[in-house]
Amino acid sequence: MNIADILIDHAFCEQKAATKCITLIVKYPDCEFLVDTLSPVVTEEWGHFQAVLKEMKKRNILLTNKRKDEYVIQLDKCKRGGGSRYDQLMEDTLVFALIEARSAERFKLLSEHISDQSLSKFYYELMIAEALHYRNFIEIAEKYNPKEKVRIRWEELLVQEAEIMKNLDVREDRFH
Repeated sequence: MNIADILIDHAFCEQKAATKCITLIVKYPDCEFLVDTLSPVVTEEWGHFQAVLKEMKKRNILLTNKRKDEYVIQLDKCKRGGGSRYDQLMEDTLVFALIEARSAERFKLLSEHISDQSLSKFYYELMIAEALHYRNFIEIAEKYNPKEKVRIRWEELLVQEAEIMKNLDVREDRFH
């Protein structure tokens, strides 16, 4: 495991997470629960980005060029088009929930298997935050759509994600 590659990729993931939350707020400004829920998440995700940069500086690691996140690109292709505005909100938030859930899982694994104790603690704390963000996105989907509809769509996305995972190359230098 190359910690430099992991930290660089992680920095970009946090940057994208903050940006995605801002995008949702801009896209759905009249959805008060969404705005109230995601506003602090934007701040938290940007704080995570800054924390990753701090960890990188401690190790003399520079931020490099951004890479394409094939996992996220493929998940975005699973979003259904059409339907109501709230259908689209559900698609957006469930895909983000899936990304956050997988991030929490990866942080847990890193916290358990990384030899650097300060990074182990860092990733454990981030695991908790990402798990909460996953729940935030599910709750937003359920606020604007029937819970059963959200559950069914979530299950469909999990099946689609499993297919994506089968076809992606496993790489040690990528977070997703």
